[in-house]
Amino acid sequence: MTTRTALSSAVPDAYKTTLALSEQASRAALEAGIDPLTVELVRIRASQINGCGFCLRMHVRDALAKGESVDRIAVLPAWRETGYFTPAERAALAIAEEITHIDVRTPGVDDDTATVSAQQAAALRWVAVVINAFNRIAISSHYAVEA
Repeated sequence: MTTRTALSSAVPDAYKTTLALSEQASRAALEAGIDPLTVELVRIRASQINGCGFCLRMHVRDALAKGESVDRIAVLPAWRETGYFTPAERAALAIAEEITHIDVRTPGVDDDTATVSAQQAAALRWVAVVINAFNRIAISSHYAVEA
């Protein structure tokens, strides 16, 4: 990949604002009763869809440190086909996909999210919005992901 100026250093105030938004979204999710691991699942799933290696590495590590299992992370792209995820986690993953694939109207999203409160759904949507922003920052800045 060619070297690019990282957006985080080119316009640091905008990046700081994105970090602050991320903190607010995380706090809103916790205050709404969303499990911290579920927040990480949202971040991982959106990052998988977007192909953001930098964010995937970061959030998979974060999830593992919080006690997530390798098996669940391994099947995350096929979460609908497994029995690994709770109804609340399934709702969160549906929201992650809804926000990440904003151009596609996913049938059944409202059915999938019926198991969480309106406040929880809103907080999860903010988490998904922010990780999508970070994916775009990392990808367009060509953040290095080295072995």
